[in-house]
Amino acid sequence: MSQILTKVTIVPRKFTSNDDNLVWMSNELFQKLHLKREQEFNISLGKQKIITKIKTINMAVNELSISECFIKDLCLPLKQHTFQAKFDVETTTLSLGPIIGLLTDFNFKSQEEPNFRSIHSFCEELHHGISEIGGFFYVFSDDEFSDQGYYLEEGKWTPFKVPLPDVVYNRVHSRNREKSSQFHSFRERLEKLKIPMFNDRFLSKWDVYEQLIQENLLHSYIPDTKIFTKENLEEFTQKYEMVFIKPIHGSQGKNILRLIRDQNGFNLKTSINSISNKILTAESIEKMYKQIKKLQGNRIYIIQQGIHLMLNKNCPMDFRALCHKNLKNQWSVTSLIARISHEDEFVSNISRGGTIMKPHQALSENLEKDKAAEIILQMKKLSIETATTISTYSPGITGELGIDIGVDKEGKLWLIEVNSKPSKNFDDGNRKIRPSAKAIIRFCTKLSIEKEE
Repeated sequence: MSQILTKVTIVPRKFTSNDDNLVWMSNELFQKLHLKREQEFNISLGKQKIITKIKTINMAVNELSISECFIKDLCLPLKQHTFQAKFDVETTTLSLGPIIGLLTDFNFKSQEEPNFRSIHSFCEELHHGISEIGGFFYVFSDDEFSDQGYYLEEGKWTPFKVPLPDVVYNRVHSRNREKSSQFHSFRERLEKLKIPMFNDRFLSKWDVYEQLIQENLLHSYIPDTKIFTKENLEEFTQKYEMVFIKPIHGSQGKNILRLIRDQNGFNLKTSINSISNKILTAESIEKMYKQIKKLQGNRIYIIQQGIHLMLNKNCPMDFRALCHKNLKNQWSVTSLIARISHEDEFVSNISRGGTIMKPHQALSENLEKDKAAEIILQMKKLSIETATTISTYSPGITGELGIDIGVDKEGKLWLIEVNSKPSKNFDDGNRKIRPSAKAIIRFCTKLSIEKEE
């Protein structure tokens, strides 16, 4: 039999007497936990455990007063901490958690506060969200795992010898880092320690296509797609007036090529920074292929049917659905936004000057209110079906996905892209804990509880 406590607050105390090795609690909590006098009592947190006995005193019901030396044994900073707690009567163990470690890569100089780049504000948001419900959050890099992490203290990220996490949330920025031997060794350590990690890795655009095409219900939403070769380029430019050529390991709208066939031949526009403001032309597909190969370098690309997306103020737009697994292990849409491309860009990514808008507002320029509501409902259903398919076929644990959906000028929906590490830069300005952050916290808590059972 087990008992779930909503919150237990750990209050450190300085050495005052010979009962420093005891944990103090209220008589109400003592009875609630069905403890016995002089009975040994275990407190576990992450991989740390202390064995102690209880002294009952007059204090707040759900507080535990613990000596500073025990706080250090649990690898916690010397301050008050609130956790969610699960008590096992049979083993007399009070398990505290969750301990959530966000894994990312960052550089900083000694004695300076680290900057977590594009997810820095999001890390603060997670800290505040976890503090509200109970738990301990920190950020770490794989090369410092088990040695040092960074927790937020009075607005600053402070280094500390933190406890091992119950669950790791992977937000590494670099694909190359994930492929390194050092990262492979880190994965092996997590497996030996039985610490779950999500989202396991970046997704390849080609792998995503192969996973989605296995689901018959999704076929009509998937643009025609093949690995980029000269033969496939010739085939696609004969079939389609416009095609997109994308790196299979790309993100943030970088290094994408848009090729349009017209009566004069072919013109190519790219999102490659150095030439993004240029249009390259060629009279024949042979000459255009040579130009593309120079831009491609050693990267593997896919070629994809071009979609004439619905416009907002003459700029193409698409929609980003953030999807998360809930406590029942089912996918749900936690947010949906429209992304309007910059007037000089053909991609809508915020990192390339795109702007965000509420879906109803974005669609209102083209559709009646009822039709817009119908399409938004379709997008949510398509997102859940897509997330379910990806998580079924992808290795590791998948708990969060960004689904990019396009709507063409006839109102038909298209699956544009799936991202396992979606951007966290969308901000409504109210500084509240967003639904997507709350969903991640709930999923981490779920993984933490399942790990113990």
